[in-house]
Amino acid sequence: MGNIMDIEVGTVIEGKVSGLTKFGAFVDLQNGKTGMVHISEVAQTYVSDISEHLKVGQEVKVKVLPSDNGKIALSIKQTLPKQKPTREQKPRTRKPYKPAPPVTSPGDFEWQSTQNRASGSFEDMMSKFKQTSEDKISDLKKSTGESRGYSRRGNGSRK
Repeated sequence: MGNIMDIEVGTVIEGKVSGLTKFGAFVDLQNGKTGMVHISEVAQTYVSDISEHLKVGQEVKVKVLPSDNGKIALSIKQTLPKQKPTREQKPRTRKPYKPAPPVTSPGDFEWQSTQNRASGSFEDMMSKFKQTSEDKISDLKKSTGESRGYSRRGNGSRK
């Protein structure tokens, strides 16, 4: 970046907003150069409409960012004092995280804390569950009057 006189990566300089686009803002710098502030570098919050944050002609402080395309990349966000997350921002940062459901009864807690000896009790629980399940299914079949042959697909009328 030797050809960009007076501008070193990491320095904070003053500039004036010269244009707004959907993806960022152009800023005229003191040395006659123009740099670009990407929309993600405008504010510490999510920016959907850049014109809510910047106006053409507005004086701004910008930090020079590393750029690999020969253009001057700038950030307004990195010149702002670090903010502690506000209530509005917290849900956004935590949305993907789903907390484990709270332990609601001593029985739930007991089940979780005894995993090392749970294999026997798990087998017991499964066999009880299977027995209960089979009982319910047979009761259901009796109550609907369903017989084995009648419920099978094709019920014997193949041709």
